[in-house]
Amino acid sequence: MRKTVSRRQFLQNGSIAAAGFWIGASNAFGKGKSANEKLNIAVIGTANRAAANISGVKEENIVALCDIDDQFLSAAAAKFPEAKTYNDFRKLLEQKNIDAVVVSTPDHTHAVATAAVLKSGRHVYCEKPLAHSVYEAREIQKLAAKNKKLATQMGTQIHAENNYRRVVELIQSGAIGSVHEVHVWCQKSRTAVTPTDKPPVPPNIHWDLWLGPAPARPYHSAYHPKTWRAWWDFGGGTLGDMACHYMDLPFWALKLRHPLTIEAEGPPVQKDVVPPWIIVHYEFPSADSSQKIKVTWYDGGKKPKLVSEGKAPAWDNGVLFVGERGMLIAEYHRHQLLPETQFKDFKAPEPFIPNSIGHHKEWIQACKTGSATTCNFDYAGTLSEAVLLGNVAYRTGKKLEWDAAALKVKNAVEAEQFLRREYSKGWSL
Repeated sequence: MRKTVSRRQFLQNGSIAAAGFWIGASNAFGKGKSANEKLNIAVIGTANRAAANISGVKEENIVALCDIDDQFLSAAAAKFPEAKTYNDFRKLLEQKNIDAVVVSTPDHTHAVATAAVLKSGRHVYCEKPLAHSVYEAREIQKLAAKNKKLATQMGTQIHAENNYRRVVELIQSGAIGSVHEVHVWCQKSRTAVTPTDKPPVPPNIHWDLWLGPAPARPYHSAYHPKTWRAWWDFGGGTLGDMACHYMDLPFWALKLRHPLTIEAEGPPVQKDVVPPWIIVHYEFPSADSSQKIKVTWYDGGKKPKLVSEGKAPAWDNGVLFVGERGMLIAEYHRHQLLPETQFKDFKAPEPFIPNSIGHHKEWIQACKTGSATTCNFDYAGTLSEAVLLGNVAYRTGKKLEWDAAALKVKNAVEAEQFLRREYSKGWSL
């Protein structure tokens, strides 16, 4: 690939964007580091999902660690004794020798941390979804566009697996013809009851820092660690947790961007906690705007009628592409053309999307050499926006007509309250 290919041209070519490297790229991003030198990496969040991300970058120099839980922080520091430790990521960013930062906090602090990293001039890897609100996702996308020399990557690790590449090749080569609908489902379910008791804050937890920009509420172990996704103030339920992984596949294969309409169904809306299940109906324009593509999300055990009718296997999790000449069902590590009898002699196309060097390695290489990442914040921001709009539609209770350019719902002013939120004092993008 020649260096003269523009970033937009690169992203628009799905097969090229999957490559995960830019042959002959200059050392534009790495602050003077060669591909063989190690980056100085800081990590915000050290346990659970964060621990997996640390494992993905541990071959570089881990020079700073941050966590609001002193026990988690101490355990990580024992593995990286040379790293400086912090409870507040804003203090961490004052450390001068940091090249790149991994953000693995709960969703409600993704955007404030990621924005601060970008503004400090460091490369950044952020867990999915990219933000807690639609507005935040757009702002992070805009910040990344202003800082094009910084390597960005969202933590949709499955994007780097070979199975997803083979599915994209099948769809883009026309194996099932033109695709007009996609069904995406995830078995997971999340809901909760807000606790009323007020236990003391454990001495190892810095509760105000955990809350960050979210509204104040008393500490409770129901929120930290891991279970925070069930509250709107902190997460987005199963949709917010898993849709960036599963909807990533139709976004990539069909080159989707912004939905035109979004409508959701589920149990009665609760002000504080997420529902145990939700179904979201999206309508997207095709990449060439010649047709509309329906994408439906299901969680909490709900599945499409095609499954109950026996036309598709009842996998716990799945992405089902419905085309003019057949169907394709996929999940993380397998895929199948349907009906099987129709495709028994089918020969898959020769692979044209190079296998990834690894999701974290792709980002590290980009930091050092200026190569491309496949889940950069332009792609990831748009995917996150669409995912988060599903929760906006559910909480609003209307079929939303989306104006992506203006970042507004055209037919429901009441949706505005769910597109963005006011931050607690002392916090901002």
